Amino acid sequence: MELSRRFFLACAGTATIGVGTFIVSQSFTSVSASAETMTPVQAYTAAKLGEILLVDIRRPDEWRQTGVPENAVPIDMRRGDFVAQVSAARASSTQPVALICARGVRSARVTHWLEDAGLTRIVDIPEGMLGSRAGPGWLERGLPVREVK
Repeated sequence: MELSRRFFLACAGTATIGVGTFIVSQSFTSVSASAETMTPVQAYTAAKLGEILLVDIRRPDEWRQTGVPENAVPIDMRRGDFVAQVSAARASSTQPVALICARGVRSARVTHWLEDAGLTRIVDIPEGMLGSRAGPGWLERGLPVREVK
């Protein structure tokens, strides 16, 4: 099965984020041994400082509706070359990549999918842009966005 089709199938449905967390560093927490998470505020600060690559994985129509987080790179997760685009956008192969979507469902799935594809240091932002059970989200927190045409 081609990679983009497997990716699409892996992203269908819903995901649940575990409830047990522990501090991995000042900016990251983890819900499992391999899935780190950040709040939108932590992601904004780390992206602004260049400590992470922040990737908005939503669709272009979603970017136009809400804007893209400041200091984020918009890369549509449905692209056939998504993994290559994320890899190319990293400052180094060790730079953490933080993923944000609308409500944390897609970012949780894509986090694991990228890890399965061999990328390391992938971080999920489970609140997303619009908020979720994990918290109010990027927009409700009043974090800056930039317009996308």
